[in-house]
Amino acid sequence: MSRIAYVNGQYVPHQHACVHIEDRGYQFADGVYEVVPIVGGKLIDEKGHLDRLWRSMNELKMDAPMKRRPMQLVMAEVIRRNGIENGLIYMQVTRGVAPRDHPFPKNAQPALVMTAKRLSMEKAAQKAEKGVTVITVPDIRWQRCDIKSVSLLPNILAKQEAVEKGAYEAFQFDGEGNITEGSSTNAWIIDQDGTLITRPTSNSILAGITRAALIELLKEKGIKLELRSFTVDELRNAREVFLTSSSSYVQPVVQVDDKVIGNGKPGSVSLELRTIFKDYMDR
Repeated sequence: MSRIAYVNGQYVPHQHACVHIEDRGYQFADGVYEVVPIVGGKLIDEKGHLDRLWRSMNELKMDAPMKRRPMQLVMAEVIRRNGIENGLIYMQVTRGVAPRDHPFPKNAQPALVMTAKRLSMEKAAQKAEKGVTVITVPDIRWQRCDIKSVSLLPNILAKQEAVEKGAYEAFQFDGEGNITEGSSTNAWIIDQDGTLITRPTSNSILAGITRAALIELLKEKGIKLELRSFTVDELRNAREVFLTSSSSYVQPVVQVDDKVIGNGKPGSVSLELRTIFKDYMDR
């Protein structure tokens, strides 16, 4: 089946999808985006992702390209036309097309594009059974990481360094030596006392939707969570480490830099939390 994209009011073959050369997303990274997981044909945490998309637009004083309900209908149609059972839908909003100039244009119409792709749940499960490795890198991003901006060059550099070192992800640390988040994930640890820890939300990290959903599940299960910063040393010496994201869900980490975590296998708590989250997606 040929992939279908949505571009500014039209459903077009993916290979023919394009935007104008003076779209501000292309020239200035003046845009925001969201990625929503699809499991069993159902959007997971749709409301949370749309809430965050609207927040990102508001923080950048960007008009929405349409109201929420029409956008939801477009999302559903993109999923239907692509026949996605398990996968992701990507949506991007930019300030639109205007002659290149730094100030906000007065009459530009916001641009909206959407694409969708399949993901293998089996491959994700196999990766979780073995666990993944991460490296640590300095956080060189801007000071508004809470906005899900399309300006991702520092994240790309971090992810590429991870790839070149044979790792799955790069956890970034700030000037005080505290972990902020991964290049495309949120970071979690379980310390030697068994305390589950993740950094609280602020301008320094993106408020992950999977992260937020897991926190609510922890409350339901009566599992204690400590919201605080933790250092690179705490990360390397943790009993367990895992990451969360819309595409990875709950992914155990078995090595940080050159330090093996625990016995080098996914920890029992991380695997339990992955099961809890999978059950949540299957509701």
